[in-house]
Amino acid sequence: MPTPWLALTAPEQLAEIVRESHQHPVLIFKHSTTCSISAAAKSKLERQWPEAKLPADSALYYLDLLRYRPLSSQVAEEFGIAHESPQLLLIAGGACRYHASHLGIRLSEAGAALAAK
Repeated sequence: MPTPWLALTAPEQLAEIVRESHQHPVLIFKHSTTCSISAAAKSKLERQWPEAKLPADSALYYLDLLRYRPLSSQVAEEFGIAHESPQLLLIAGGACRYHASHLGIRLSEAGAALAAK
């Protein structure tokens, strides 16, 4: 099963993501399309997705940092998490419950953080 990526392209989507996170977990993956580490992290996420211990209705947003850099800064400000690339944020109940960057990104840890809330 391919990862169900949703494009994060507009600032208005952040308010919707916060609302959505009260219904089910929302993940945001910040990706630099020219970075080999970011490509490796994205590939790892796609391989881990089928076995992820996350609710089936979890949403996974993809943010292209080269095209939407100001939006990435807005994400960092909205959730109080310093920008890194690549980076994964788990939003649940309107707040960031897990974040990791580079090759430290693991969906299993995101699932564990969700279970611990």
